[in-house]
Amino acid sequence: MEPRIFGLDPQTLFDTCVTLVAMLVLFTLLSYLLFNPARKLIQKRKEYIQRQLDEAAAARKDALGMKADYDSRLAKVDEESAELLTEARKKAQMRENDIVAQANEEAHRIVVRAEKEVALEKDKVRDEMKQEMVQVATLMAGRFVAESMDEETQAKLVDETLKDMGDATWQN
Repeated sequence: MEPRIFGLDPQTLFDTCVTLVAMLVLFTLLSYLLFNPARKLIQKRKEYIQRQLDEAAAARKDALGMKADYDSRLAKVDEESAELLTEARKKAQMRENDIVAQANEEAHRIVVRAEKEVALEKDKVRDEMKQEMVQVATLMAGRFVAESMDEETQAKLVDETLKDMGDATWQN
């Protein structure tokens, strides 16, 4: 007998080599038929997942941008509303001041008109008083002339004239 390596005979070695070649052929064949499609499928799945992650990141970035824009707009709206309220208050204050000024002007015109009417009425009363005094003087002069009088008669005539005109005329 020939010496054997690990107790293998040539038939077992031949069978092992054929089995190894068959396994190599089978592995190569399975690699082309199963492993490559599986690898391609896994690669496509990885790419799909990466695309989904990129889209999610982009959507998140857009959402954050929109949120920042919304917050800034909201802050602007608050500022604008405060500004509009301030402006409305200013307009209302100006309108109030205008109304008060117009009312004061109207009151001033009424007071001035009333003062003018009072002055005219005083002038009218003075004119009437002067006319009455002239009438009294004329009447008294007519009576003095009609009668040559002494002082007693003149005093009597003045008293009669005053009584004819009435005390109310001189007291007003």
